Amino acid sequence: MRYGVQGFGVLKCTDMELSELFTKIKEAGYSHFEPCISFFKMDEMERMIWYAEEYEKYAEEFLKAGLKVESCHIFSQNLFTDADKIIELSKRYGIRQFVVKSPSDLSDISLQKTAMYYMTLADRLSEIGAELLIHNEAEDIQTRIHGKTAYEYLLDLCLGKVYAQVDAGWMMYGGVDPIAFLWRNSLRVKSLHLKDFKGKEEVSIGDGDLPLEACYQFARAMGLVQISDSDSFAGNSVVETLKNTAMKLQGLSQSRENSVSYLNTYNIKTGEIKVLHKFDRVIEAPNWRHTANEMIVNSEGRLYRYNIDTDTEELIDTGICQMCNNDHVLSSDEKYIALSDSTTKEGELFASHIYIVPIEGGEARLVTENSPSFLHGWSPDGKTLSYCAFRMQDDGLQVDVYGIEAEIDETGKISVGKEYRITDGGFNDGPEFSPDGDYIYFNSTRSGLMQAYCMKADGSERTQITDNERNNWFPHISPDGKKIVYLSYRKNDLAPNEHLPNMQVELWLMNADGTDKHRLLSFFGGQGSINVNSWNADSSEFAFVSYGYTHV
Repeated sequence: MRYGVQGFGVLKCTDMELSELFTKIKEAGYSHFEPCISFFKMDEMERMIWYAEEYEKYAEEFLKAGLKVESCHIFSQNLFTDADKIIELSKRYGIRQFVVKSPSDLSDISLQKTAMYYMTLADRLSEIGAELLIHNEAEDIQTRIHGKTAYEYLLDLCLGKVYAQVDAGWMMYGGVDPIAFLWRNSLRVKSLHLKDFKGKEEVSIGDGDLPLEACYQFARAMGLVQISDSDSFAGNSVVETLKNTAMKLQGLSQSRENSVSYLNTYNIKTGEIKVLHKFDRVIEAPNWRHTANEMIVNSEGRLYRYNIDTDTEELIDTGICQMCNNDHVLSSDEKYIALSDSTTKEGELFASHIYIVPIEGGEARLVTENSPSFLHGWSPDGKTLSYCAFRMQDDGLQVDVYGIEAEIDETGKISVGKEYRITDGGFNDGPEFSPDGDYIYFNSTRSGLMQAYCMKADGSERTQITDNERNNWFPHISPDGKKIVYLSYRKNDLAPNEHLPNMQVELWLMNADGTDKHRLLSFFGGQGSINVNSWNADSSEFAFVSYGYTHV
């Protein structure tokens, strides 16, 4: 996810040199900085609000620190005469969002006039791919015009040409539920500011009454930068407070609260989508059994079999594995399930071990002593498992594809070999065997973005098979070896090595050699939707999980 800092409060509360401040903001976990720019001299606020004609020197500091400026607040005494300067800023520095406020006079007549000014500027910005947004304060939330807040009324008057930058804290302060407002106006909210209050006192973000997790979920769903907009840093230094805020936000990245799940199938010949069942909880990663009309899914740390014919589910006994994650694979004869379980052992902070369990349930037998290990493939001959593993190397922690021999004899006894490393370089995940066992399909960041690759099972003859401006995950090959379905995220919604839940994603299909790539569908999903192979026996359909929020 992408996090930003609004400049006004930060610059007001510290006298740190800008170059040092921007470097520390970047180090704290932020990728964006949102400045305030004025087209007239504001000497009393020159540190917090920069004069447009002096902006170049600030831009150089952003670049050095590695911060992006995609949005800025603008202050103008005449938008008509300043429009050319605003356009030039956008063209020269790549700023794509210009943010204004409601007028101080919140009467109906004043808002009508303001809307016309804003739409005129928005029309010009749209010609160069930029947008005009309105930021709310407490006053335009507390003021009502014809039954609506003055803020929402002004947005309505702009006829869809001007968008919203919602300050969730000021909205809450003004007496409006920010989450209800965000989802009600989801198509015109293009930026989200986070400020927090305890009653009427501003506090650090996450320490007050703001429903931070729900705000985060909205921003993630809509692909928005979340901008910290604190004006007070009492009790903490500016940098420490920013660090704490970033840590709180990053800690929500896997949040699945308020989620419902839909188990679906897609027919690649007809394009038909079937919704098999709605679950009032999170389920993930369906395996479609080929010897029975059922699917294996994980939910809340356990594995379940879902029977398609009877529309019922049954818990699978996985023994000591009570924290099963969304990495589970069936043996080719479907007598066993290999799974990843996140139960930690003594001395472990971040764990995932691989086990094998009988398909009907029973004792879980450990395969990988080393952790974290996330299972993705089982060779057709039943002798080898392939997985994503986090391991310390001479050059630090690396994430690579590994293999391990794990044969099961007729009595159910497992013989485990020593794990071996198959890839090096980049973040490598999702390794899955081809139907003949000769190749492994996987995804890697070795080219920058996350892309799909194919290699021989020993790691040789590696070939990149996707190459676009998206992050592509989990290539799953069909049983007949002809088609591959994979999950795709928008480039700027998340880091290449992230595959987060509850986002706007797509499923794509291509031939096994990487040709004939095309999008099948867009939906709300991500992590858990299709982490493991979910093709049916005749390669005509696959299963996937989509998600929804209960507060929408």
